Amino acid sequence: MAASLIHRLRGFGAPLVMLASSAALCGCAGMSETVAPAFADPGKYELYDCKQLEAERKSLASRTAELQKLMDKAETGAGGAVVSELAYRNDYVSLRGQAQFAEDAWRRNKCRETPPEAAAPAAPPSPAAAAKPAPKSGKAVR
Repeated sequence: MAASLIHRLRGFGAPLVMLASSAALCGCAGMSETVAPAFADPGKYELYDCKQLEAERKSLASRTAELQKLMDKAETGAGGAVVSELAYRNDYVSLRGQAQFAEDAWRRNKCRETPPEAAAPAAPPSPAAAAKPAPKSGKAVR
């Protein structure tokens, strides 16, 4: 009886391994949110002013989005979840930790976003253009 049960389960081996590994990888994705600060320096942004923090936050957001795109692209291929985890997850988790500490410093310093610059006003005419006399005759100047 045991031999026949083992024989029946033998065909399910590969799918069970895939299911178990995908469940483990899903657990890593949720865990990265709580573990991320462990992979970053908590004091890195202590001496940054608001202008520096704003630039750093934008840079971190850009790099995080870029890594997320690479991870998403890798996951579309065969074995992509494993490739994504091995190639990009550590950098992604580290960046998320840095972003969290930069965000904490941003709030602590009570920083505000710099408003986008308004369109530059039209430049006044130069003094040389204003001093040029208009032609006196009705003839066109060539």
